[in-house]
Amino acid sequence: MSTTAKTFPVWAFFLLATNGILMLAVILLLWQQQRLTAFSSNPPSQLPEKQPQAVKPELGPRHQLNYQQWLEILEQEAKIAADQRPPKLTILAGDSLSLWFPVELLPKDRNWLNQGISGETSNGLLKRLNLFDNTQPETIFVMIGINDLIRGVSEQVILDNQRQILSYLRRTHPQAKIFVQSILPHGGETATWEGREKLLAIPNSRIQQLNEQLKSIAAKQGVEYLDLYSLFVNQQGNLRQELTTDGLHLNPAGYLVWRTALQIYQQRIGTGDKSIQNSKYPTGRQAYKIQN
Repeated sequence: MSTTAKTFPVWAFFLLATNGILMLAVILLLWQQQRLTAFSSNPPSQLPEKQPQAVKPELGPRHQLNYQQWLEILEQEAKIAADQRPPKLTILAGDSLSLWFPVELLPKDRNWLNQGISGETSNGLLKRLNLFDNTQPETIFVMIGINDLIRGVSEQVILDNQRQILSYLRRTHPQAKIFVQSILPHGGETATWEGREKLLAIPNSRIQQLNEQLKSIAAKQGVEYLDLYSLFVNQQGNLRQELTTDGLHLNPAGYLVWRTALQIYQQRIGTGDKSIQNSKYPTGRQAYKIQN
């Protein structure tokens, strides 16, 4: 055996094996989704029809709330979590991508507190982290940054805000395992989002470079980095069409990929119970009903 092989760290082999399992799970998931789509859209007795344009999901009345109203609701929901102290509390902190994570698709082996706001920026998230100071989360997942890029915020400012976010979370929740998740690619020329031109002004290669710097920050801060970018990007360097509604937001298939990553990475670090059980604790999207 060579000297190189003898000194190659064991954890590196484990990491490579875990990443391989994750990629295989995602590939199988996408393959199954494509088969189901092909079967439902092309029954044997009918001619193929033109694929309908993607329809945005029904977001409900909460989508019409202003920022201050969102803050008040998230504060109330965080207070419930702080008072009840549910076991295995996991927090999603971020923008609309986290906000609209379907409750039924979240891993069922823990209690979820959703602290996402549509259109949120890294600076906005940094200023409201104190809303869930009194909770005792086991895990915190952070995804933020795409709205900064859309608004023209520089990489330097985004990364500085990310550093402060992670530093604050580590200081306030020392018992929690913290994950910073990569910024996802966008759909490029195939995007149909209303701000399409703003997306096209952001090369996905720029997002990828920003993620590399974010990965470095995570290592220095002592938090976990979850690379979702590589799971959602296609050969052209854009967000996979089969995973998105409009080139920016995700459809159920996209959230299934995300859920798979959450489950595998949590099991890898040993923070998650591998047995799946239903949670009775109301998640952030279920804690309150909005009165019109």
